Amino acid sequence: MSTSTAPAPRRWLGLALIAAAQFVVIMDTSIIGVALPDIQAELGFTPESLSWVFNAYVVAFGGLLLLGGRLSDVFGARRVFIAGWVTLALGSVLAGAATNVGLEIAGRAVQGAGAALIAPAALTLLMVLFGGTPELPRAFAVYGAAAPIGGTAGVFLGGVLTEYASWPWVFYVTVPIAALVLVLTPFALPAVRGGRGSVDLAGAITATAGLAAVVYGVVRAPEVGWGSLETITALAVGAALLVAFFVIQAKSRQPLLRLGIFRAPQLGAANLAQLLLGAAWVPMWFFLNLYLQQVLGAGAFASGAALLPMTALIVIGMVALAPRLQARFGAKPLIVAGFALLAAGLGWLALVRPDGSYVADVLPASLVAALGMALAFVPSLGTAIGAARPEETGVASGLVNTSYQIGSAVGLAVLTAVGAAVTAGGTDATALTSGFSAAFLGAGVVALIGLLAAAALLRGARSTASAADDAAARATVDA
Repeated sequence: MSTSTAPAPRRWLGLALIAAAQFVVIMDTSIIGVALPDIQAELGFTPESLSWVFNAYVVAFGGLLLLGGRLSDVFGARRVFIAGWVTLALGSVLAGAATNVGLEIAGRAVQGAGAALIAPAALTLLMVLFGGTPELPRAFAVYGAAAPIGGTAGVFLGGVLTEYASWPWVFYVTVPIAALVLVLTPFALPAVRGGRGSVDLAGAITATAGLAAVVYGVVRAPEVGWGSLETITALAVGAALLVAFFVIQAKSRQPLLRLGIFRAPQLGAANLAQLLLGAAWVPMWFFLNLYLQQVLGAGAFASGAALLPMTALIVIGMVALAPRLQARFGAKPLIVAGFALLAAGLGWLALVRPDGSYVADVLPASLVAALGMALAFVPSLGTAIGAARPEETGVASGLVNTSYQIGSAVGLAVLTAVGAAVTAGGTDATALTSGFSAAFLGAGVVALIGLLAAAALLRGARSTASAADDAAARATVDA
């Protein structure tokens, strides 16, 4: 892709919009955390169905990301970017105005569909603006930092809005951001020419439905039993749909996901790294927030504020530290080291106590985990994007985002089941802490698996930036 003809200030404004996109789509996964008790009380969710306020968004997001990437390649990244923001805003209004369980879940699913259009288009636009320039690693760092910042800031902002306004505002807050982005997008982001081809709707339906069935089975299993007919049926249907998805992709002339893309060096390993990062990181902040509120007694605002040091370290690590270390040592050592630190931080968090304190039990361990995330996220993201063909940048963007979101959804579902099994229905501080500790330990095991996978599968030949530059140098921009 040739570099953008936009002047430098306009290019950096474009990066700000792209980073805002990543920030918001990840923020919307976490901002509802502290509002869940109020949502449950007002709309009548059962304890079992409440998790779908989170899962409806993540399943729609993860399941439709490949479709979003394909639409970006076919119709042009800027058009899909705009359509995604409109969809996200509409879903936010629906979720905030919901008066019953069905409307709330529907609103969250529409939000997730909008996010699935935004995320891959945003990465494609980033490559258009900065591909082939020495600024690409820094652009990736800014974009990468926006994800964990959005996740952590969502918890904090959700606490502020829930405590000082009301729970619908955790959804409404997205609307003015969307309006501002839509106003600035035609000025700051280039029009990217789409390609010819069709859109594989059958693939999109089987992928999304398959993922939803698997997550449903895992979420319901602690209540109805892993050997129950309901759990087995849900998991079997989900597996069958996902198999059908790959069969459709193998036979289709215009597949949603060209299976040959996995032959690209590094792409499969980098996507696996992103999946495992999501499976370890998202459960960490989810259960950490619950530990702060339910065991340490922090309020919604205080528990959100308690995660700000972690956010600050991620910003520093991703923007200032990771690009320099990657330029010196390459992507693979950084990813391996990042997973090692993340596993260490999660293992430390597994030692939380019922009578613990924020300073002793949470702060140091969360900072170690945050540094690990900062080091591993950016190089694995850049490796995944840079490994794809130039005409498949949108699909590769959708794939890597799908990997992270699927990891987040399945990881949270599995570790929620682990925590529930250990807690065994107990509601006192000791029982809750035991469940949270088990979830942290499980997330640490996931991070260790990520370390071993990165060490075994990634190649250390050349840096992520170089691969991404090569991919960027061959794309087409319709100025």
